[in-house]
Amino acid sequence: MLAKVNSGALIGLNAVPVEVEVDVASQGLPSLAIVGLPDKSVEEARERVRSAIKNTGAEFPAKRITVNLAPADLPKEGAIYDLAIALGILLASEQIKVDVSKFLFMGELSLEGKLRPTSGALPQAILTKEKKYSTLLLPSENAQEAAIIKGIDIIPLNSLHELLDHLTGTKIIKKQNPTKIDTLSKDDFEFDMKDIKGQEQAKRAMEIAAAGGHNIILKGPPGAGKTLLARTFPSILPKPTFEEAIEITKIYSISGLLDKEKLIIKRPFRSPHHTTSHIGLIGGSNIPKPGEISLAHRGVLFLDEFPEFTRQVLEAMRQPMEDGFVTISRASGRITFPAKFILVAAQNPCPCGYLEDPSHECRCSTSEILRYQKKISGPMMDRIDIHLDVPAVKTDKLVMDKSSNGPSSKEIRKNVQLARDFQTKRFKKDKIVSNSEMSSKLIKKYCELNPESVDILKMAVNKLNLSARSYSKILKVSRTISDLDSSREIKPNHIAEALQYRPKIDTI
Repeated sequence: MLAKVNSGALIGLNAVPVEVEVDVASQGLPSLAIVGLPDKSVEEARERVRSAIKNTGAEFPAKRITVNLAPADLPKEGAIYDLAIALGILLASEQIKVDVSKFLFMGELSLEGKLRPTSGALPQAILTKEKKYSTLLLPSENAQEAAIIKGIDIIPLNSLHELLDHLTGTKIIKKQNPTKIDTLSKDDFEFDMKDIKGQEQAKRAMEIAAAGGHNIILKGPPGAGKTLLARTFPSILPKPTFEEAIEITKIYSISGLLDKEKLIIKRPFRSPHHTTSHIGLIGGSNIPKPGEISLAHRGVLFLDEFPEFTRQVLEAMRQPMEDGFVTISRASGRITFPAKFILVAAQNPCPCGYLEDPSHECRCSTSEILRYQKKISGPMMDRIDIHLDVPAVKTDKLVMDKSSNGPSSKEIRKNVQLARDFQTKRFKKDKIVSNSEMSSKLIKKYCELNPESVDILKMAVNKLNLSARSYSKILKVSRTISDLDSSREIKPNHIAEALQYRPKIDTI
């Protein structure tokens, strides 16, 4: 007899329908074959399912069993199909009789028939709703994550035995309550701007970067506070919208990094080591998985010791930084992951770190300094909106009273949120959320300048030898500064401030 059970495969950030077809035939030697382009982990489901069915108290048919995972040209990986395969065998062997056409199943089985959590519950819940299935049945540890999606029933399961009792009506399992999202704002940050001594200009630059989603690079000697500024940066970012939180959670869900979190309501902060590989940063493997740039989506990617990253790794980031996504091509197919992150990079001015530092002597030769500074290509530097020199903090700033440290992260975040609200309203019909995402067409539309501002910008272009991309970056940063100033017009002082954040000599 033939039975069909609905499940789903994870492709990129999304789940796609997979129909688990099970045929139990009396002819032929007893066997269990799984077809439909399964990987090794799916093929091993034969032993897990056989033991789980027996240890549940049901009978494993001593017949020729064929399991087809359709569509057959779609690669399948992981143990997510165990539950659907086991149920299909029991239906095809007529040990239970129930209509499961409106249900979707996912979950890994242990040998004793218990259910273990799997990654990708949120995309599976979205698939269930999109395909108009009524119910998603999955391991209980994944239930809260799936219950973020409203409009479907979520049934938490602990074992295959519980599933059979529920389907036959012996013991109905109470459906999972919808996950409550009280707020998308959390103030429990480890670092606060008020704890940073001095560095008023750096704090201002970080505020601008947070308000407009601009990439920023911090250059300065060791101990100037570059790393602390970067780690404090998430505390001033605007709160994510519900849609952004769903995007972030989906990425962490398919990567198996959710732990016990139901919905990620804080913007991610990723800080990979400079020895990170090309695949680790961009994403990849045989069946592509998200890399650090995608795990930092809608959040912060902090690259400390920027020049120490290999040239290949940094150059691979250029296209995602411009487009906001990365497409990975493999023999198994092409996968696109979102990668709209704010890059915060930190570097020393030279190998020893004390170039032009009045309190320390630089021990580097001219050739060493040039070699160090050329590790980062011109096109990569040109994609960074804000270039900031972070000098060492003076002694009087270090020992000053705490009350004079400046505004707290909460106060700065209020200004940033107001500026981001302006942008949300401005770009409502343009499918972007921040000034940094503006295309050339949108720059012309939203960055009109008065004659005085035009004159200042023309003078700067000629003096600094700015590239076309640098020119656009200045306009975007100016637009953000005007938003922080609650000004509809980009004024000359906004242009002047934006020009402070470009390199003194543009070598692009």
